[in-house]
Amino acid sequence: MAPKKAQDVTDTQSAVEELRAALDRVGVVLPSLRLDPASPGLQLVELGRVRADVAVRLARVLHGTRE
Repeated sequence: MAPKKAQDVTDTQSAVEELRAALDRVGVVLPSLRLDPASPGLQLVELGRVRADVAVRLARVLHGTRE
């Protein structure tokens, strides 16, 4: 039997909740963050659209240059 891929064992809702909590800790809110209802078999997470200031804040957090 072939080993399961990480995607197969990841609970998508848990992934959304973990990402939301991590973003919240750094002051970034993605209002549209949710499960992708159009493709449940693929376990996709919908990040959604954000304002430009949120995108800049997220980029700064990822770069380690938070204000």
